[in-house]
Amino acid sequence: MRALPFFVSIWLGCAVIGIPLVHAQEPQEQPRDTPVEPTDAASMPDRPFHATLDVGDIWHRIRHKDQPLATDEAPQPRPDGRFVVFAPSIGSRPATGLTLGLNGNMAFFRGDSNSTHLSTLSGGFRISQKKQVLSNLRYAVFGLDDVWYFDGDNRANWTSINAYGLGGSSSAGGTANLKFDLLRFYEAVYRRVKPGLFVGGGLNVNNRYNIRAGEPEPNLASSAYVTYTLDHGFPLDHQFSAGANAAVRYDTRDNAINAARGWLAAATYRTFFKGLLGSDATYQQLTIDVRTYKALTRTGSQRLAFWMITDVVTGGVAPFLDLPTTGGDARSGRGYTEGLNRGERLAYGEVEYRGALTPNGLAGFVAFLNTTTIGSSETGAHLFENAEPAAGVGLRLLLNKRSRTNFYTDWGWGTGGSRGFYLGIQEAF
Repeated sequence: MRALPFFVSIWLGCAVIGIPLVHAQEPQEQPRDTPVEPTDAASMPDRPFHATLDVGDIWHRIRHKDQPLATDEAPQPRPDGRFVVFAPSIGSRPATGLTLGLNGNMAFFRGDSNSTHLSTLSGGFRISQKKQVLSNLRYAVFGLDDVWYFDGDNRANWTSINAYGLGGSSSAGGTANLKFDLLRFYEAVYRRVKPGLFVGGGLNVNNRYNIRAGEPEPNLASSAYVTYTLDHGFPLDHQFSAGANAAVRYDTRDNAINAARGWLAAATYRTFFKGLLGSDATYQQLTIDVRTYKALTRTGSQRLAFWMITDVVTGGVAPFLDLPTTGGDARSGRGYTEGLNRGERLAYGEVEYRGALTPNGLAGFVAFLNTTTIGSSETGAHLFENAEPAAGVGLRLLLNKRSRTNFYTDWGWGTGGSRGFYLGIQEAF
């Protein structure tokens, strides 16, 4: 409960004092929230919910008291419209503790919004109370008329993590704190083969170097990280993997930042080669990511979101820190610290209820349930014979109604006293 006063102060700061730090670069016209691909009319709300007030509107009202607020219900987009949010990043995750920095998000159309999905570009730079420096740049860009799609996840971190035992939090023996530097380049290019369906491939590079003991140092020699790494002949001070991927992606979501309807179904097969660019390992990995959204009211102001992940090392031996885990992607496994559930095979599911607290869409809330199951030949754990459930709640503050970008705060609780507090921009999925 000690986080509650802190959270309230953050929200009041955003709504009253911190509003100048949120910037929206708006075109003369605003984008519709209509799906690019046709959708079964029976599954659509009769009158899609449109937020009419965001933080930028409030700040505009404070600066220009004599001018009315812009509360357009169903605005029309310009093809070259850009919608930009810059905000101070005050975040918290179990693996990092409190972080301070700057985050940005830009949403834009590379073509007519009736035939081109909304593209997004996000990044940030943060410093954490655990003496970490974290930076990232992610993008999901649709070309003109969705002919091409470009996807990237790039990170440069000077960080640390608790390396737990394999097979789920019930096998958390052998824990050690590791410090290391990380450079990640995940790049992919897709070509549309039919409406909503893309195929492509790219390059994946994970370079973790200068790996060393964190605190407390005496645990390192007997840790699961050292045991696994030495058993499979990997160096202890660095783990480098490089390879290529082939992928297929089906995407009919109306908005990738904060979807109200549609599907995402993606499968990526990655193969890493020892010796490529200095890589230490040869292994193959299959990741399947499925998401969908269902309106519960006629306006869509209350809805459910579903997320399912399967992540499996299908061949070879992956370095310890490359093994599938929750939390490493972005926001999966809320309620557990990153890396607590780790193994060669992972299955994950989550359902989230999303609702509007105010009729104008300025404030909202979520409630979520998730569970993770881990399989590991190292420990004998099998998929679906173990489960690590978690639950949580969160609040939302709308930073930009045109791109539907929210400021989020979530509380999550797992088993065995595990818990997490999360602050940032955009939805979990």
